[in-house]
Amino acid sequence: MKIKTIVVTGGLGFIGSNLINLLLKRNYKVINIDRVSYSSNFYNVKHLKNNNKYKFYKADINNKKKIIKILFKEKPIAAFNLAADTHVDRSIDSPYPFIKNNILGVFNLLEASMNYYKKNKKFRLIHISTDEVYGDILKNRSSESYPYKPSSPYAASKASSDHLVYSYYKTYNLPIIVTNCSNNYGPKQHPEKLIPKMIYNIINNKDLPVYGNGTNSREWIFVEDHCKALITILKKGKTGEFYNIGSNENLNNLKICKKLLKIGKKIIKENRSKIKFVKDRPGHDIRYALNSNKIKKELKWKKDTDFNTGLVNTFNWYLNNLEYFKSFKKKDITSRLGNK
Repeated sequence: MKIKTIVVTGGLGFIGSNLINLLLKRNYKVINIDRVSYSSNFYNVKHLKNNNKYKFYKADINNKKKIIKILFKEKPIAAFNLAADTHVDRSIDSPYPFIKNNILGVFNLLEASMNYYKKNKKFRLIHISTDEVYGDILKNRSSESYPYKPSSPYAASKASSDHLVYSYYKTYNLPIIVTNCSNNYGPKQHPEKLIPKMIYNIINNKDLPVYGNGTNSREWIFVEDHCKALITILKKGKTGEFYNIGSNENLNNLKICKKLLKIGKKIIKENRSKIKFVKDRPGHDIRYALNSNKIKKELKWKKDTDFNTGLVNTFNWYLNNLEYFKSFKKKDITSRLGNK
């Protein structure tokens, strides 16, 4: 039986590299396309150096000609698009890269996919988006039919890309699926994000900076559970559909930091880190919460990892991979962004 080939764009990043690991375990051949930006990290795939089912191309999804060339050479049955600028605080300080990469980049990827799809009708594109497109969800949970109301330039760029992807399905019959996922956590996440940043600070006996009063609530899912959902969607998902992927577990930033401090004090006996409240960022949404009943009912997917277990596993991964932190510039871990 011939091994099927899958493209993962943004495969040097957090979710992309975790997805690649899972696809390889499921016996797919994986083509990793990444432009190698600040959020890309070869540490995430260093163990795949001699894996003959894995291949890396340095390429930007804005480079339509190069993407077309790769698609025709490798002949994938599907592509997962995880190539995106994702950090809200960076989008506040500098919106343009988010417009360029998350909107124009997706446009060029769609054009390349159309070119390839004309020759390979088995191909489909799965576009990975975020719960942030729905904006503040103060009550209940947002289903797939909920209106988009993004607050940050990042969320607006992702909302734009979702609309663009769907338009290529309606207008050109390009087989696409869009997924909107809640906050991911787990191994290999860039340490400018909340959980790895706080773990870094605990390991290094630094205080934990928490925006505002720490009551901003997010729905958290372990990255491997998200990746399993994406593979389920690849196998069973319906073309032209949107699927929310969430855990139904909401925690605010303050509770997460308290949980991390508790874990840290058990592992690092002399730890002196404490929570320190800092000025909130502009336009900081109070709550995100997804209704994921559609994927649960229609595709029979459910999460495997409860938050407490996942958080301990995540903490231990960073503690056992201190070299990971050394692969970044220190200012990328410790500097404050989102001050506009």
